[in-house]
Amino acid sequence: MTSLRVRLFAILLAATGLIWLSAVTWIYFGSKHEVEQVLDNRLQEAARMVTSLVRPVGSGATDGTPGFIAPPSGYERQISCQIWSLDGRMVARSSGAPERRFTDAPAGFSEREVDGETWRIFTVDDAGKGVRVMVGDRLSLRRGLVTDLIMGLLTPILLVIPLLGILIWASLGQGLRPLRLMARDIAARDADDMSAVDIGRAPAEVRPLAQALNSLFSKVEAARRHEREVTAFAAHELRTPLAGLKTQAQVALAAPNPDLVRAALRQILASVDRTTRLVKQLLDAAQLDADAEPRASAEVDVGALVAEIVESMRQPPGIVTVVDPSLSAFRLRCDPESLRLAIRNLHENAVQHMQAGTVEWGLRPDGRGFYVRDEGPGIPDEEMPHVTTRFYRGRHKSALGSGLGLTITEMAARRSGVQLHLRNRDDRTGLQVDLLGA
Repeated sequence: MTSLRVRLFAILLAATGLIWLSAVTWIYFGSKHEVEQVLDNRLQEAARMVTSLVRPVGSGATDGTPGFIAPPSGYERQISCQIWSLDGRMVARSSGAPERRFTDAPAGFSEREVDGETWRIFTVDDAGKGVRVMVGDRLSLRRGLVTDLIMGLLTPILLVIPLLGILIWASLGQGLRPLRLMARDIAARDADDMSAVDIGRAPAEVRPLAQALNSLFSKVEAARRHEREVTAFAAHELRTPLAGLKTQAQVALAAPNPDLVRAALRQILASVDRTTRLVKQLLDAAQLDADAEPRASAEVDVGALVAEIVESMRQPPGIVTVVDPSLSAFRLRCDPESLRLAIRNLHENAVQHMQAGTVEWGLRPDGRGFYVRDEGPGIPDEEMPHVTTRFYRGRHKSALGSGLGLTITEMAARRSGVQLHLRNRDDRTGLQVDLLGA
């Protein structure tokens, strides 16, 4: 059952039917008890009335043949009466009473099966008149009265249920109308329409869904805007080195001097390096954006990882990288691949912003993490909050930079569970980046 309307209709109809069934059951047992009390009272009244009217045995008695009591009207016609003398002779009986003795039980209420039917009997003994009066009615009659009462209640219910079902169905349709209107509005939109859904007149139950949809539309629009920005930036950044490549290639082809050819080829290599790094950074950023699922963490030997990355990268002339031996004993539980990406980008960033000097990797004094220091120009204080923004290139931008290095570092550090802190060095010019474990 996938329809919300059908599901609610079935639940409401079943709940209503269950409530009515419970009410009928309650009325049945309550009515049965009340009817039995009323009929028992009538039996007592009838027995006492007959006792008060009967003549003493022996006073004006005839031939001893039992007499008949005239049947009354109404419910009393269903009551049967026997009058017996205390010595065991039948004095009189009503027309509907059996010939057999009702009961041998003492005075009061009793039940007995007579001629295949169960009777409820009330007995009164009058020693002064020498008679025993027994008045009874059939239990089947009592059950019939209660059954007629319940059927009188069930008949309207059976007639009302279809009408109630129609009203519930129509009410559910009206109540779910805001959902249908919202679905119709969303279905009629173009693929580029990410405007918010109007929730001004939506019911309280529908508002969370509308708000969630609006939040989703906002995220999708932001992602699409970001994608367009990345595409535009990549096209712009790639256009420059590609144009330079073409120009330098034309110079190399047209230059008669071998020195000019070699210079053009060196420029081509530089443009290829810049283009390669830009494409690699764009791919890294796209992978971090797309990889939403957290990866499994593992114990990482930070010293060995830093040493491996440093050895795999070409060191420009005049730049020295020092790895503190204390890092070899430092272990960090995180996502290894994301941490590798963060360390590699930090090292590239440090190397490219230095003409000469030392890049130092070391363990923090508090043992909570590690750091990298360079001897470059650092980052102006007013630019510090913006350096992790995509494509932001500050005052001290590198010729090969694209504004993605620290952005990728921050994204990779966050995915690996490591906190990133940037600050300018106090002892000299340069930048220090701390990576703290969780």
